[in-house]
Amino acid sequence: MSGLDEILDIISQQQKQTENNIIRRAEEKARAIEAEGNAEAEKAYEDYMKKASVQAETDYKNAYNSADAEMKRKILKCRVEIIDSAIENIISALDGLPESEYFEMILKIVGRKLHKGNGIIYFGENDLQRLPSDFAEKLTVLAEKEGGMVVISDKAAEINDGFVLEYGLISENCSFGAIIESEKDGIRDTLARELFSGR
Repeated sequence: MSGLDEILDIISQQQKQTENNIIRRAEEKARAIEAEGNAEAEKAYEDYMKKASVQAETDYKNAYNSADAEMKRKILKCRVEIIDSAIENIISALDGLPESEYFEMILKIVGRKLHKGNGIIYFGENDLQRLPSDFAEKLTVLAEKEGGMVVISDKAAEINDGFVLEYGLISENCSFGAIIESEKDGIRDTLARELFSGR
């Protein structure tokens, strides 16, 4: 081999070594880039899964709370309807009492409402026509115990049951519906305990 051939061979070998080095470095860089890309992709995936998991948990809690609130609203609405129906049944039962019991109950309610002074008591058309013969006398006894006097008006009040008691400018509607309305919170609490205790 001539000197020129040896030089060319050396150059060729050096070129191949340089090419191999360049290729090796390029492959190493490519592997490093790929590894870095994989690590970033894995981190991005993990971050996404964490966020998705947190979002899913939040969505679940929101959906659960919303469903729970809706269920409680429906239960409350149902309970209110049951209680209101029970109140209507109570009023109906009171209206349906035999006359003697009905007017005895009216006298008990009147007794709690009377006070000193002169008053007028009004009844609905139906009750006014069926007042027991001794009702006025019993009413007078009750009023005198309170140091007052009450007369029964011959004018009918626009009520279905109970009475309206008037002292001067002060008038109190004591129909069953009005009494229950004025005491409805307490009545509803009592009925709720009776109807739903232990549920």
